[in-house]
Amino acid sequence: MTQKAVDRLEVLQQVISRTARQREAAQQLGLSVRQVRRLLIRYREEGTAGLVSRHLGRRPGNVLSEAVRQEVLGLIRNHYADFGPTLAVEKLSERHGYQLSAETLRQWMMTEGLWKPKIRKSAQIHQRRPRRPRRGELVQIDGSPHDWFEDRGPRCTLIVFIDDATSELLALRFAPAETTQAYLQTLRS
Repeated sequence: MTQKAVDRLEVLQQVISRTARQREAAQQLGLSVRQVRRLLIRYREEGTAGLVSRHLGRRPGNVLSEAVRQEVLGLIRNHYADFGPTLAVEKLSERHGYQLSAETLRQWMMTEGLWKPKIRKSAQIHQRRPRRPRRGELVQIDGSPHDWFEDRGPRCTLIVFIDDATSELLALRFAPAETTQAYLQTLRS
């Protein structure tokens, strides 16, 4: 008996002994009140065996046969050895008429050693740089190309000088492009 069935048994016994209501049992088990009633009927008729899922040990209806699996893997070995699962599924569907999910094919390819999952690098966390303590100690400059005038003027770049300590805008200027000359002209003004 699974842990899920044991939990159901305990809750149903509380309902039978009237220490809990069907509605409370439904909330505890994450089921509807109607499903709790069905479980109670099965428990009274079959005992604890009625609480065990009837699908246990059965083969799912959507499982593909071993012959199909071998045929697909043969096609992959011969024609699509350098393809990833997603592209291989597309080609198998287009050219050979096989309808299967990319995840199913990925699992098959991994068990056969035809696909190795990529190990993702964890994102590096960079500590924020503390602001400079005094005004004027560090001035950051940047250019931001954008359609600033919304089709009422030419597309241009906004050149900005910002003080690091105070976030004060020290200089602003629109320039045709982000160039050294544009920065120097902004510095002069």
